[in-house]
Amino acid sequence: MDNAKPLPSNAVGFWRRLGASLLDGLIIGIPLALISYLLTGDTKGNLFTNVVSILYSLLLPVFWYGYTVGKRIMGVRIVKLDGEQVGIGTMLLRAVVGIWLIYTVTLGLGAIISAIMVGVREDKRAIHDLIAGTYVTSDPPKTGL
Repeated sequence: MDNAKPLPSNAVGFWRRLGASLLDGLIIGIPLALISYLLTGDTKGNLFTNVVSILYSLLLPVFWYGYTVGKRIMGVRIVKLDGEQVGIGTMLLRAVVGIWLIYTVTLGLGAIISAIMVGVREDKRAIHDLIAGTYVTSDPPKTGL
């Protein structure tokens, strides 16, 4: 009897995930930095940009079915292993524990390991996906007009 769990369907690999992150940085990060500069005159990261960035990465996927702007453009989204929509608890685990805490504590080594994991694991899951019970999936193919 095979007790192996089924692999996530349509799991997305490294390049599409990287593309989504880069698009988020361009589309959201640059305007946010400009607004912050106009409001504060500071060219470095400040409380305003940090809070808005954190809220963006935590809340937008909860309210927009696992998408951020970059993920939507790339046709990928974050879902729980059972295919259900992510909630705030899942996103807190994924972002705060998985990304900010683990990657900061390991001085970026965790991020490098995660990138390799997404590239070589059959299920394409990174450390933060394993912690939160999530994966990144591609949109189902659109049919009809």
